[in-house]
Formats: sequence, C-alpha cells, structure tokens
Amino acid sequence: MPQVPQTFFDALAVRTWCGLALRALGRAREEIDAINVYPVADGDTGTNLYLTVESATTAVEAVFTGHAAGSGPDGTPSLADAARAMAHGALIGARGNSGTILAQLLRGMAQVLAAEGESPGTDAEGLRLALRHAADSARQAVAHPVEGTVLSVASAAADAAGEAEGDCGTVAKAAYQGACTALAATPGQLAVLARAGVVDAGGRGLVAVLAALVETFTGETPAAERGGRAAAGSSVGGSADPDASGLHAREDSCAEEVTGSGGPAFEVIYLLEAEDAPVDRLRQRLDGLGDSLVVVGGDGLWNVHVHVDDAGAAVEAGVEAGRPYRIRITHFGADDVHARGGERPPRERVQRAVVAVVPGEGLAGLYAEAGATPVLARPGEPPASGELVQAVRRAHAREVVLLPNDADLRHTAAAAAEQARAEGIRVALIPTRSAVQGIAALAVHEPDRRFDEDVVSMTSAAGATRYAEVAVAERQSWTMAGICQAGDVLGLIDGDVAVIGADVTATAETVVDRMLAAGGELVTLVLGDEAPEGVAERIEARVREAYLAVDTVVYHGGRQGALLLIGVE
Repeated sequence: MPQVPQTFFDALAVRTWCGLALRALGRAREEIDAINVYPVADGDTGTNLYLTVESATTAVEAVFTGHAAGSGPDGTPSLADAARAMAHGALIGARGNSGTILAQLLRGMAQVLAAEGESPGTDAEGLRLALRHAADSARQAVAHPVEGTVLSVASAAADAAGEAEGDCGTVAKAAYQGACTALAATPGQLAVLARAGVVDAGGRGLVAVLAALVETFTGETPAAERGGRAAAGSSVGGSADPDASGLHAREDSCAEEVTGSGGPAFEVIYLLEAEDAPVDRLRQRLDGLGDSLVVVGGDGLWNVHVHVDDAGAAVEAGVEAGRPYRIRITHFGADDVHARGGERPPRERVQRAVVAVVPGEGLAGLYAEAGATPVLARPGEPPASGELVQAVRRAHAREVVLLPNDADLRHTAAAAAEQARAEGIRVALIPTRSAVQGIAALAVHEPDRRFDEDVVSMTSAAGATRYAEVAVAERQSWTMAGICQAGDVLGLIDGDVAVIGADVTATAETVVDRMLAAGGELVTLVLGDEAPEGVAERIEARVREAYLAVDTVVYHGGRQGALLLIGVE
C-alpha cells in the first residue's frame, strides 16, 4: 500500500520514518550482513542496524502511546518529544560499530529538531540543518574517522541536501541520491572494500534509511530500492549476480583480514552513565587500548563501542568514568559471546526446542503444554527481537525452531535468529503467519528426528494450513471486499479481507465455507475472550452437517485481539 506522504517533518513523520526504515533494513539485512568486511568481517552490520532502528521505533511508539490524551492539537506528541524518543531509543539499543554511528546520526538530527520546542513540525530548511548536524556530530563521535565508510555517505547526503531547493521531499531525495553516489565511491576510498568487491555495509544501511525518509515525504520508495539494492548496488559495479559481484572474493579477503591483520580480539559495548569530563578522559583511555572507538550520547547517558585485546581493561575504564551497564563482550575469533552482561550460559542444554510467538494467554498455555517456549504478544504490543532472543536462551537448547506466527514479525524474528546463531545456537525460522499455522507445525514436531527433517515436516504442515481471523473494524477503510465501516465484522482469509458482515457468527460461517470450498480435513478454531457465546458450537455443527470427514478442534485463546482465529489444513 502506498505511504501517505508527509508535508512537514513533524512527530507523525518521525514515527512513519522509523517504521519504514525498520522495514527497509529488514528487507536488506541479509544483503548488508553479506558485504560486511570493515572494520571487522563479522557479517552482522545489517542485523546491528536493524536492532538499532528497532529500538528507536519502539521508543517513538511508546511516546505516541503515552500521549494518547494529547499534548498536541490532534492528540500526538510534539516534534521535539518524538525526535528525542527516537534518539534515546537508538542510543540505548545501538549495536556494533555502524549501529552506534547510526544512533549518533539520529541524535544529531534530534538535537536540531528538538530545538523547534513545542512547534508541531519543521520545514525543508530544518531538515537540511538536521542532516548537516547529524553528519558532523557522527564524525566527531568517531575517534579516528575513515573515509569510505558510513561517515562519508552521511557527509555526502548532508552536502547534497544542503544544495537542494524545495520541500522536505525534494531535500530527502537529494540526500538519498547523494548517499547513493557516495556509496558507489566507497571501494575507491577503502582498500579492503575494493579487494572484496563490495561497497561499505554501514553506508548501504544508511542508504536504506534515507530511502525510507524519501518514502515518508513523497509516499514512494526510490526505484533503485524496490528490488532490495541501492542505486550503487551492494557490490562494485552493482551486479546482482553473486559470482560477478565479488562476494566470492569477499570470502578470501575476509579470511585474510581476520587472521592476518592482527586486529583486536574483542568488541566491547556498554551503556554508561557519566558526566562529560570523565567521558573525555575515557575516550583517551580507550583510544590507547584499541581501535574502532565510537562514543555517542550526552546529557549523562552514553553508548561506548571499542575493539580491544583487553576487554577487562575497557570495562574498568568505564567503571572509572561512571556506571557502565548492559555490557556486551564479543570475541571475534569465535562464534560465541563470551559475556552477556553478567549472564552465564546454561550448563546443560536439551537438544532441540520450539520458540513461538502467541497472541493470547490461552494459546501460550497450549503451546507450553506441547513443549514449546511461548512469547506472549499482547494486542498492539508485538515482541521486539530482544524478547525473542531471551526466549531462545530460556529454551536451553542446541537447536531451536522459531515460529513468529505473524507476517509482520518476519524481520524481527530473522534478526533474533541471527543474534542467537552468533551465540552458537542452531536456529531455523519457519515463516508462520498465524498461530493456527504454528499449531499445525507443532503437531508434527518430533525432537528425535534429524533437525533438517523436523524443520521440513513442520514447514510443510504450516504451509498446508490456510488461516483466517474474524475481527471488528475500528474505522472506515477500503478493503479487498469493499468499503467497511467502523463496527463492521471482518473476515480475513490469508491476511486479506474477504467478508464484511454485521454478525460475528454468520461472518465466521461464511469464512469457513469459503476456506473449505478448496478442501480440508481439519478446522481449528481459537476463541478470543470477546467472541460471542455459542459461535464455536454453531461452526462445529455446520462443519459436521455440510462437510463429511472434516473434524473440528476448539481452543480458547484468551485476550488475543481477534475474536476468532480459524485454520483449515
């Protein structure tokens, strides 16, 4: 669906941009991970950028929820509130070198946008100033700036935006085009990129974020981004062919960079509560201990990132400066995380487990009884990737099957799976779109089978299950079945509105009839707390009378958002 363009940079534009940027990075995450060769070829830049923007998005959504009563004329937060939330969320959730720099870019923009005070929004000039300050502050946060990185791309975007005349959409387009041009030039600025035949991964991520800014103000995604690649391409020359792109050359160069460069062994990241003066001393101390030093933040809260050989000394330096917490220490020479903020890995692990997102307490109990580790997704509160990673850890298994049970969670689940794999856990993500598909997958799960065979069997069962839900429309809207009004009962089949009715039971019966018209052996009904009494009995009776040899099973899902979930397999 086309994005409704935003005329000014206001709180809604901040919210829209964060959501679109998260979606864009979700699409490009694997591509960016694949071209990550600098400063360390650890293949996680795309994931780190996604997690950073995810944290920013969550913070902005929280501000909108908190302003439900409204500090603005239409019940929305001010631009300053939204911008500060975006910057704070990115700061506390920043991951890796590129994620930390992106957090500072967003903080730099927020400092300009928040200067508008309680103004509802800013214009093109404000956007130009914000992009300029973002690029300058990010460069200042890096101890030893290197050209051919995300810093070069950010500076070029700000330069191009500064020369653009017109509205916010025109400025955003200019920034994006300037970034694309700079991205294409990165292999000529940094030898490691040229040897690998790729562009800078962090710069590629920033191009995706700027493409989302263009979509925010114009309603259209730049043509070069629709296929998932920047205008410059992810490889030198922009080839889409992996053999021609230089990605095979990257494998050899990665081995050379990791084993022969003699670089630091550990990445150390932590949040730090400290005043400005101690942080200045901390920068000098860490600069002497290692490289890739980035310290971002301010107003008493900082995010510290550095590559060192002596991880303990880097943490001790933080203790001398203030109060470090959320400490993460990653060993580059292995695929495990040696420290996770004080957590210890379980001493003994089961061989295999299933982790599943479920929409209600009732289904959470059902999944738990079946041996899965459930992650509860309350209405309007989808879990973040960090929650999924914690659930994977709680499962205490060497192998994990992850069931997101929601199409909108596919990128979040993919990022969580990538994090878990980095900790040495074998994770398979089955792209289930509904909890009823997850039930079907769990029904054929056999932990004693070979992992690949079990995953194939569960994927096949989920794919053979059509899913539907019955819900009440909250507002007037265009749908595949026509125009619905607030209060209408909607029957959605495989994610699209197929039936608009006035009665829940009648609508549910129509949905089941349409689904069984294509055949089926089992109908699964999951009742929400607000489903009308007797609806399950009516549907069971209809199926029994009209469809021979089709069974029905009923579960109670609790408070799950939809009145009724339906599966046919």
